Amino acid sequence: MEVYLQRLKGMLDSKRYAHSLRVMDTAVRLAGIYGADREKAAVAGLLHDCARDMPGERLLALARQHALEITEVEEILPVLLHAPVGALMARLEFGVHNIAVLRAISRHTLGGVSMSLLDKIVFVADKVEPGRRFPGVQKLREEAEQNLDRTLLRCFDMAINLSVQKGEPVHPLTVMARNQLIFAVEVSEKKFASIEF
Repeated sequence: MEVYLQRLKGMLDSKRYAHSLRVMDTAVRLAGIYGADREKAAVAGLLHDCARDMPGERLLALARQHALEITEVEEILPVLLHAPVGALMARLEFGVHNIAVLRAISRHTLGGVSMSLLDKIVFVADKVEPGRRFPGVQKLREEAEQNLDRTLLRCFDMAINLSVQKGEPVHPLTVMARNQLIFAVEVSEKKFASIEF
């Protein structure tokens, strides 16, 4: 882990590096609560933003060079590519080969369909880490320790609302992830609500 820390420190500005440390710690804590692999959560949380400080042109160039899918939304907002390019960098620059870790890094910004527990943990940890300051974040932090899927759903809602407010396109991956999750959450909650005690 020390090698990762030193290399990452040279890639990010001090604020982004501090954010990455907080996401790592938050991901490890959530992994403990939900029974996920803490070591994988630590690596994915630490490296999730390793490509975040790259300019948009560089993100697009790397995505093209390595045949990553680029949507129309990412052509307009190349910063969204920092997640899949980050997974690429985690593999090439940090030597991470665990598929679950790489996938969690690649999905931490937009989400995706059939998200794994680790995917969800890293996504939520990025939004609720202690340095985040936005209305409702404390409630979101508390909920993250009680119901991960419900918290993830709220995160998707906030991301979509923010895109709408800014007049930006909403990425279809986030919409698909939200739709799949909302059906799963509703079915789960109705299932438990129907149990008589």
